[in-house]
Amino acid sequence: MKIIDNTKQYFVANKQLGVAGYFADWTTWEKWWGIIATLAIGIASILTWDVTNQLASWLAIISGITGIWCVLLVAKKRISNYIFGLVNVIAYAWAAYLWHIYGDFMLNAFYFLPMQFVGWYYWTKPKVMDGVDKVAVKKLTWQTSLLTIVGAGIAVFGYKFVLTAMGGNTPLLDATSTVFSVIAMIYMLMRLREQWILWIIVNVATVLIWLFICFRVEGGMVNFGMLIMWLAWTINSGYGYFNWKD
Repeated sequence: MKIIDNTKQYFVANKQLGVAGYFADWTTWEKWWGIIATLAIGIASILTWDVTNQLASWLAIISGITGIWCVLLVAKKRISNYIFGLVNVIAYAWAAYLWHIYGDFMLNAFYFLPMQFVGWYYWTKPKVMDGVDKVAVKKLTWQTSLLTIVGAGIAVFGYKFVLTAMGGNTPLLDATSTVFSVIAMIYMLMRLREQWILWIIVNVATVLIWLFICFRVEGGMVNFGMLIMWLAWTINSGYGYFNWKD
């Protein structure tokens, strides 16, 4: 099978590259950003650790740290983002379900999870790679951009009614995050730089969701690390767009 052959070739090439070679093109800012964001999530999670809800606490820190490295690697056009992404979506889907964010739960469990494997398949194709662990990027046409905006707006308000009927928290924000995430993930698979504009919308909406959870829902402070993760993702989305413009 192609995916197995491409995966073998990928790991052989990265083994030859080594750790030093893997980080060779990382700027000082990128290295420090990864370290600072990881420490911020870890410290926030530990300080808000809930001994009465160990599962939620572990999910928050695992999802937060793997999520930071996943999006940082996407910004670097790295195929290895899907390895961290796989762990992240499993942990995050579980956490979202526990806090009744049903849109995010369904998005991660039934869409993002299988898309990690689909993304790995497409990004490890030799014809789209630009080096050992990188892919070449493309640009979206203005016609498709306009169609995306109109279609997303209709889908958001339609899905909001579904989430409201399910009794979910912050249904409008949840619908916005879910719909734009679906489109952004497709754009990511297609290696389109405009994905980052959609991810910014997703991240801002989800930051507001977790602000609500942390400060309005009893016991929500256990997920403060999750809030830090989404704040860091918002910053990283801006950097990702800048980096993908090259």
